[in-house]
Amino acid sequence: MKDFFIILIMKLFYIGLKILGRNGGNLLGKIAYSWDSNIFKYFKVNCPVIAVTATNGKTMTNNAIGYTLKVAGKKIISNTEGNNMETGILSTLLKNCTLTGKIHSDFLVFEVDEGYVPVVFKDFRLDTLVILDFFRDQLDRNGEVESLILRINQFLKTYTGNLVLNNDDPNVSRLGKANPDNKNVYYFSVEKYKFATKEIKEAGEGKFCPFCNTRIEYEYYQYSHIGKFKCPNCDYGNNPIYKLATDVDLSNRTFKIDNVTYKTRFNSIYNIYNFVAVISCASIYNIDTSILQKALSEFVLNNGRLEEVIIKGIPTIINLAKNPTGSNVSLRILNEDNDEKDLLFVLNDNLADGLDISWIWDINFNNLNNVSRIITSGTRAYDIAIRIKTSGFDSNKIEPYLDLNEAVENLYKTNTKKYVIANYTSLQPTRRALGL
Repeated sequence: MKDFFIILIMKLFYIGLKILGRNGGNLLGKIAYSWDSNIFKYFKVNCPVIAVTATNGKTMTNNAIGYTLKVAGKKIISNTEGNNMETGILSTLLKNCTLTGKIHSDFLVFEVDEGYVPVVFKDFRLDTLVILDFFRDQLDRNGEVESLILRINQFLKTYTGNLVLNNDDPNVSRLGKANPDNKNVYYFSVEKYKFATKEIKEAGEGKFCPFCNTRIEYEYYQYSHIGKFKCPNCDYGNNPIYKLATDVDLSNRTFKIDNVTYKTRFNSIYNIYNFVAVISCASIYNIDTSILQKALSEFVLNNGRLEEVIIKGIPTIINLAKNPTGSNVSLRILNEDNDEKDLLFVLNDNLADGLDISWIWDINFNNLNNVSRIITSGTRAYDIAIRIKTSGFDSNKIEPYLDLNEAVENLYKTNTKKYVIANYTSLQPTRRALGL
């Protein structure tokens, strides 16, 4: 009865928010969860529940899975706005349930913050969990990567649902052994692409085998610590692959799986991994190949995740980067583009970003390809400018502006192609300053 009245009050509150033109974000869930932290038990779900978690790429992958299922004619409920902690997911459920907690849908698809998987699904149904990658991120909130992995590993010890894992991330593939009784583990992988390297070029994690402590060996690195690896002692990393991407062609934005060609609107190895995860997840639910091809060829996510726009007649690519790996991936995309370009890097240190910005020293600004100028902005405009200067980039070509609008104005003083990298709380203000 208590949860019935909580839901009733939240629905009335939500009606009021909509009248005011507000969505509420995670506010409904925040209030409801404070009144009853066990409220997830109240919901009645009779459809598959899919969750996507990772350090990087979960919004893209979650929304692409949802879009694919919609193209297949399914009714989807999802937190597409990215409110991915327990209160955000609870808000989504509150908006879409009946007063008795029933949820009518063909699928629930949730992006879940990697630290909150054990919290949300302790009392809530979970049928398929997709895990993409783990990197250092917001150490003042998440702690070290190993402690985060161990929390998820503990949760997975009793989990018997579908588990879709990136076999090319040693931090992720190890989780397939968390529950030896789980026979529903699906590994995906991507064959070596054009810009893969023999040596690691960016900061990475997971250098030692978690089972025998031997240093793992790589045949190649795709980016950061993502690549083809194995333990020379216990053969860790040698798992059966469910879906393998081959013939990756970033210039044409295509790749193959099971000899079927997929075309996307994105040209980064980072997103190839995301889409192979989408195909792996959708294939478990027998989504037809033609639907997958159509969905992935159409899917875009125009909220600053590799967003391609024309501003003042100039091609502009915008990408969120909230940690070293996200930044390095963005710079890889920039360096794989031989056109002349300017870069705007916006860095804030607000609470949601993590107050510790020491991670910028793990960004690889060395040997930038055809970059004419770098403009920096945000609350830490000068910090990131200094970091870029110490990498060897000509200081005369670095322009710091604390005022974001001033930074954007100076960015477009030339007609050169633009790349924009912004961290978490700076992304949407940057998009607004760009007129988006």
